[in-house]
Amino acid sequence: MTEPAITEDLIAAHGLSPDEYQRILEIIGREPTFTELGIFSAMWNEHCSYKSSKKWLRTLPTEGPQVICGPGENAGIVDIGDGQCIVFKMESHNHPSYIEPYQGAATGVGGILRDVFTMGARPIAAMNSLSFGEPTHPKTRQLVNGVVAGVGGYGNCFGVPTVGGEVRFDPSYNGNCLVNAFAAGLADTDKIFYSAASGIGMPVVYLGAKTGRDGVGGATMASAEFDDTIEDKRPTVQVGDPFTEKRLMEATLELMATGAVISIQDMGAAGLTCSAVEMGDKGGLGVKLNLEDVPQREDNMTAYEMMLSESQERMLMVLKPDLEAEARAVFTKWDLDFAIVGETIAEDRFLILHNGEVKADLPLATLSGSAPEYDRPWVETPAPAPFTQNLQIDPIDGLKALIASPNYAAKHWVYEQYDQQVMGDTSRTPGAGSGIVRVHGTQKSIAFTSDVTPRYVKANPVEGGKQAVAEAYRNLTAVGATPLATTDNMNFGNPEKPEIMGQFVGAIQGIGEAVAALDMPIVSGNVSLYNETDGTGILPTPTIGAVGLIASPDKAITGTMQDGDVLLVLGNTSGHLGQSALLAEALHRVEGDAPVVDLSKEKAHGDFIRDNHANIPCCTDLSDGGLALAAFELADAAGIGIAITLDDTGLLFGEDQGRYLIACAPSQAASLAAAAQTARLPLVQVGVATGSAVTFGAAACPLSDLQQIYHAAFAKAVA
Repeated sequence: MTEPAITEDLIAAHGLSPDEYQRILEIIGREPTFTELGIFSAMWNEHCSYKSSKKWLRTLPTEGPQVICGPGENAGIVDIGDGQCIVFKMESHNHPSYIEPYQGAATGVGGILRDVFTMGARPIAAMNSLSFGEPTHPKTRQLVNGVVAGVGGYGNCFGVPTVGGEVRFDPSYNGNCLVNAFAAGLADTDKIFYSAASGIGMPVVYLGAKTGRDGVGGATMASAEFDDTIEDKRPTVQVGDPFTEKRLMEATLELMATGAVISIQDMGAAGLTCSAVEMGDKGGLGVKLNLEDVPQREDNMTAYEMMLSESQERMLMVLKPDLEAEARAVFTKWDLDFAIVGETIAEDRFLILHNGEVKADLPLATLSGSAPEYDRPWVETPAPAPFTQNLQIDPIDGLKALIASPNYAAKHWVYEQYDQQVMGDTSRTPGAGSGIVRVHGTQKSIAFTSDVTPRYVKANPVEGGKQAVAEAYRNLTAVGATPLATTDNMNFGNPEKPEIMGQFVGAIQGIGEAVAALDMPIVSGNVSLYNETDGTGILPTPTIGAVGLIASPDKAITGTMQDGDVLLVLGNTSGHLGQSALLAEALHRVEGDAPVVDLSKEKAHGDFIRDNHANIPCCTDLSDGGLALAAFELADAAGIGIAITLDDTGLLFGEDQGRYLIACAPSQAASLAAAAQTARLPLVQVGVATGSAVTFGAAACPLSDLQQIYHAAFAKAVA
């Protein structure tokens, strides 16, 4: 087959600028072949190279005594003691999910699961963070239904519990939804597998499903804005098969036990190209591939198609040659492809052959390490005017506005489509703060959460970035967990716009400050840029996924509110309503500055909760919707009314940070008050659990009436 000529239009179609193409010519000293152009396009696109974000990502704290492996591998790893570790990461599948919601979301789940078990960990938990356009937009209903079905369809069939996540709606996502998928797995610290190849002449082995044409150019598509040609991009969306992935996981973990694996890498974005280049580069070796040996499910596939296919459920491995028979037997047993498709070589070359013809011959280290790195121009987000209006609305009306919105209504319509209990170790399911999974056969549990408030980030990227981390810290703390580490999913618009790049820079600064102060280093992550359609960008959405350890059952805070409990707020309340949920939902206004995050207070208040867990049977953090929404959620979960003494709008709905709502017996409240006084921390009683109504000062409403609104609103909006 004759390859197309390299033209300016072809170069542009591959997402390469004229300057970048000139750089390619300088590197290889000649015009690239069509396959080589595709390889450079894959390795140098934003999704794979982080060319607009590397400068800033390097500033993030990534180390700590609990960190075994930080960014740069398939996933991050933290120690949980007793020779065990948690392997976890979050990644986006935004563009594919907008084009083809079911498969886009499903393959996002499949890809993040492979990142985890590629390192030798058995997945034990999944989460997702989903952002959609306004519910009335004509595409939103299709996207919500398709994405949720895709997440559930893949995760349920694979057999991993979905234990947490978040769903939000905003007009900024009308043309570009966000699907961020998180997975965590359990491994032994002495049985972790990495991707760096070693040894010359070692077999490079293709594992898993066959290669097809689905997903060709997917990584490049994910690094571009959408426009009115969006439907033309549908062929770049991969198709997933969770049952094949389940077999691939079992075969991979069994293969690792044979001792045959030198290194192993998931075939994710850019498929065979990225996996082979990363393995070779990390090991300081070259790689030679013979593409005629690649298992193919379609006829007459070209070298270009095979190198750029993003067909799912595939892995690449460097094998100990003397254990080839044992390794092959494992994959034969699981009815999966096992094919030697190349070898490691001493020369710094990425040599691609197809039926004896050289299709690509590139310097491997340069291909990987010389991707463009940009210091994009950026401007600081102007400080917004503070919200100073003395706002007073009926507190029951304000609460109804929140719980009638799909943003704050109960999300059981979503999470009931996910298997939450498979594997039998889930002890806290979605809908009640952090999810919790027991570490099988031990006294330990792991808590998981995912958090960000995009309104805050747009108004004040630094404080918004800090708040995303702080809320994750509080959500883990509220169940008694000690936060260990974080993964970030940085979803932003076009970084070539200085104001968008300024949002990214500010958010990174805030995240960095917060993870350092709260001892939650970033150990993995993903950057998703160009989330725009026809020039309209999303709200900046730097999602934070976080993991915490509950060392023993007695340290867990997982009870529900009881009749007669005292309600206490830990932390100062000034009534900050700027950028609040109340303004957005009740008054349809987005005004003011984000609330200030005092990291020293966050740390002190979190330590207080954990130190006094014996007297705290029930706890939640205060975030969106303030005290009013948090107290209602406790009442709904317990089926018991609440009487809050406050009726001031700011005190009820303000979103001041660093606060927790505690429900406990009066005797426990007295002990907590004494401990708070000793620690010089603000702890005030705001009400009691009693009756069958929700009461704020003189305003009251039957709890059952509010529950009807709360539990029906989400499905009414999108089902």
